[in-house]
Amino acid sequence: MDKKEAGQSRRDFLKLAGTAAPAAVAAAALAPDSAEAAEATGEGMRKTEHVKKYLESARF
Repeated sequence: MDKKEAGQSRRDFLKLAGTAAPAAVAAAALAPDSAEAAEATGEGMRKTEHVKKYLESARF
């Protein structure tokens, strides 16, 4: 690999990283947080049969 090609690919990577980070932050800010939504409605985890079995098996 030529040194010039390696430098160009590094620059391309840094350009992409510089634009991807703000996009990821914006997407995270716009997406509703499911934990907050469940807390606000008071629903939480539904105690279905498979959830009860898991909780029983996870006890110490």
